[in-house]
Amino acid sequence: MPNFTVSSPYQPAGDQAQAIEQLSTSIEKGNQYQTLLGVTGSGKTYTMAKVIEKTKKPTLIMTHNKTLAAQLYSEFKAFFPNNHVEYFISYYDYYQPEAYLPRQDLFIEKDSSVNQELERLRLSATASLLSHDDVIVIASVSANYGLGSPEDYRSIVQKLTVGDEYNQKALLLRLVDMGYKRNDEFFDRGDFRVTGEVIDIYPAYSEEFAVRIEFFGDEIEAIYEFNALTGEKEEEKKEVTIYSANQFIVSKEKLARAVKSIEEELGERLAYYQKEDRMIEYNRLKQRTEFDLEMIEATGMCKGIENYSRHLTGKKPGETPYSMMDYFEAMHDDYLVIVDESHVSLSQFRGMYAGDRSRKEVLVDHGFRLPSALDNRPLMFDEYINKAPHYMFVSATPNELELGLSSVVAEQVVRPTGLLDPEIEVIDSTYQVEDLHDRMKPVIEKGERVLITVLTKKMAEELTSYYNDLGLKAKYMHSDLDAIERNQVIRSLRLGEFDILVGINLLREGLDLPEVSLVAILDADKEGFLRSKTALIQTSGRAARNANGKVLMYAKKMTDSMKATIETTRARRKKQLAYNKKHGITPKTTIRELDTNLRVEDAGELYNKRSKLDKMPKAERQQLVKELKAKMLAAAKNLEFEEAARLRDEIAKVKKL
Repeated sequence: MPNFTVSSPYQPAGDQAQAIEQLSTSIEKGNQYQTLLGVTGSGKTYTMAKVIEKTKKPTLIMTHNKTLAAQLYSEFKAFFPNNHVEYFISYYDYYQPEAYLPRQDLFIEKDSSVNQELERLRLSATASLLSHDDVIVIASVSANYGLGSPEDYRSIVQKLTVGDEYNQKALLLRLVDMGYKRNDEFFDRGDFRVTGEVIDIYPAYSEEFAVRIEFFGDEIEAIYEFNALTGEKEEEKKEVTIYSANQFIVSKEKLARAVKSIEEELGERLAYYQKEDRMIEYNRLKQRTEFDLEMIEATGMCKGIENYSRHLTGKKPGETPYSMMDYFEAMHDDYLVIVDESHVSLSQFRGMYAGDRSRKEVLVDHGFRLPSALDNRPLMFDEYINKAPHYMFVSATPNELELGLSSVVAEQVVRPTGLLDPEIEVIDSTYQVEDLHDRMKPVIEKGERVLITVLTKKMAEELTSYYNDLGLKAKYMHSDLDAIERNQVIRSLRLGEFDILVGINLLREGLDLPEVSLVAILDADKEGFLRSKTALIQTSGRAARNANGKVLMYAKKMTDSMKATIETTRARRKKQLAYNKKHGITPKTTIRELDTNLRVEDAGELYNKRSKLDKMPKAERQQLVKELKAKMLAAAKNLEFEEAARLRDEIAKVKKL
């Protein structure tokens, strides 16, 4: 049984101990589904870590976007410094899937920018799963997409032991079969090089250490790791296991069978097009597939090889593809899947299959892909939700799906800080703009901030302009603003450069702003996605980091969503107040130091420069590109990949000039 040990100066507080016990007991009893209903700021991540420690199960933690995944990865690396915490998200900085628009007769070629560090982390995750039992993988929706067979990946390894004999030429050919390439000049991940009787291998999943194999004749005399950059010798080893350089590697025998199977499918499909007298599609498919087959036979790879995954893995048409969960199953009979922000994540997982299928059906029908490409797909929701032995859903606002499935719903309502859910006041919306103006002034005078949520971009802009004309300091934030601008807006709010932030649904999740004590929801009675129970509770939670937190709902009538939100908040406040009274706790506003990392500030300054590009001399534009590139690389190194992608887009805009 793996040994997971949480490293933290804190002990369970508030509702955490009770939630940890309930969830752990449920999992240990063999229950498949359980839910952690934890309010904003209650320490849900710490509870997740303690459940892993207590149940001692390898764990896959999934969430709906890269930003949250990166945040969780950082936190769990700190919680489990002595265990194998891995990171598995899409390895593209930019990805445009291939598509065909029949009405315009327009084929959009697959376009992508591979992030080598992300690719390394993905390979590290699969290698760790097949080598260790104390593994925690933090993943985005990418974990639901098809991968190569874990059995093939595990079988195509090379184990090397000091004292054993190996034919050097045979070993080099074996490394080529595993996807490694010889490079005696520029040594990088996925390469090997040969100097006399020394073979250096840089595993594709290794961060900085390569492996040196020293021979005496055909006998391995020594094995040790060395720093690939400095060449400095590190740890000596008695044996080492090298895994494949990619997850779609198969044996020569399987590759030959796959090629034959692809040829057979191609023949059937070409016969269909010939019978239907669709010669454009016939020639298109024949040319493309035959080129791919030549590449596969020559190198074992081709562009878009994942579209032939059914043939490579030997799966039947329509059969569930391999995914990250199969790598857990390959080595671990029992494991846990934690779905963070499940109210959003599960909905996203549900929609993945249909969107992917719709795009590929058009490609297949018009001869751009074989029908088997349809089996290169994400998991259907039913396949996903029934696959793992244990699931734990985590959210402040779980949906009926999670609650209905779960054997146990552990509530984590009491915050360790003693902070209460904010009071909610419902006000007639007839004069909501004027009334809010009067209520904001005393809040701003105390040095606190205000968030206002509206329904449209136009209203966000007009409301901001209106309050600015009245002498207040307001800014708006909506989806038209890019990542750099959003970061700068939030930082400016925290610095007090302005006091009121107006937004739409961007305010529901991810804004941790302890300076905000007042949240105003305009037109709260307009039922819909932005005014559902989930949205209202999430929006109200933005005021839960401040001891003076309050929520104003402007409405002409009481909707079911408003009523449910108010009742939920009152029940939570009652429990929180009782706990504080019993333990003598006085709520205090969360203290979160403003990020002193100049990257965000610099990026904002760079954006301001870019806004005047038309008047900027060419030399300054070139300097701006250098600065942006440095920021992009720094963001990628800090696992802030979405921001790195945005910075890359900024570079592209500058270069166009």
